[in-house]
Amino acid sequence: MPDGPMDRTVAVFGSSQTRPDEPDYSAAMRCGRLLAESGFRVATGGYSGLMEAVSRGAADAGGTVIAVTAPELFPDRPGANEWAHIERPQPTLTLRISQLLDNSVATIALPGSIGTLTELIVAWNASFVDALTERPSRPVIAVGDQWSNLVAHIASEVRSSVDLVTRVADVDAAVAAVVAGTR
Repeated sequence: MPDGPMDRTVAVFGSSQTRPDEPDYSAAMRCGRLLAESGFRVATGGYSGLMEAVSRGAADAGGTVIAVTAPELFPDRPGANEWAHIERPQPTLTLRISQLLDNSVATIALPGSIGTLTELIVAWNASFVDALTERPSRPVIAVGDQWSNLVAHIASEVRSSVDLVTRVADVDAAVAAVVAGTR
């Protein structure tokens, strides 16, 4: 499979704390599987939780999984999860996020905390910048009420377009939005 920029890779962000017995983990596995079945590679932060679940779902479906890790930032983490096929370590958080976004045709934010919020905000800003240039639009999808409410609040507070982030209820709708937005 080619390993170049913008090669039908979807960056998926999410919590590293979610356990395999939690519903969000199963949903993230489904997200990875649906993306792989739709012909996309997936890229995540490469560690545990929802990143692992997406990786696992994609790998189980025969998809390619890219892990963009940050070993200097997280020395206590053992490296990419076992379902990653390619690991791309980055020295800083900003380079890690940049690597994920620069090499993706779309992004999906699953439930998470401050790290996922940071990734969602940077993806949202990249979408804003894309709209100012001739670069093709890269869909930004936010899954669940957590992000839906927060995106609406942030857009209102900073006078930004809420339309740059597609807010959906579940991973099925997220993958459908990616497929529709990347034709």
